[in-house]
Amino acid sequence: MPINRKDAPRSGCPIATTLDLLGDSWTLVIVRDMLTGKKRFSEFLDSPERITTNILTNRLAAMQANGLVEKTPYQKRPMRFEYELTEKGLGLLPVLQEVCRWSNKHMPETWVPPDSFMNRKV
Repeated sequence: MPINRKDAPRSGCPIATTLDLLGDSWTLVIVRDMLTGKKRFSEFLDSPERITTNILTNRLAAMQANGLVEKTPYQKRPMRFEYELTEKGLGLLPVLQEVCRWSNKHMPETWVPPDSFMNRKV
């Protein structure tokens, strides 16, 4: 589970610290979905990886606590929220683009992301 901002990192290593925040199975997939336009809980559930509702709830809360996303209400009854990446979260775009390039080069069975994603700038 990602660390909370209040927790001390396990070391000063930037890789270890980043993995503490992003190294679970879901956080970067949710960031990917946000970068491709998803904002609502139900939209994240429609992703091909099939995240469960309890894990999605947990990850969105952790991402908000760690400053990666902001949530704003879009409906009052029942209360529902939209999630958007903060500047900190948007800063992950080039990282994810490089992960895609690496994966496509070394694992040919992986999907080739659309140009709209790969050419996007922050």
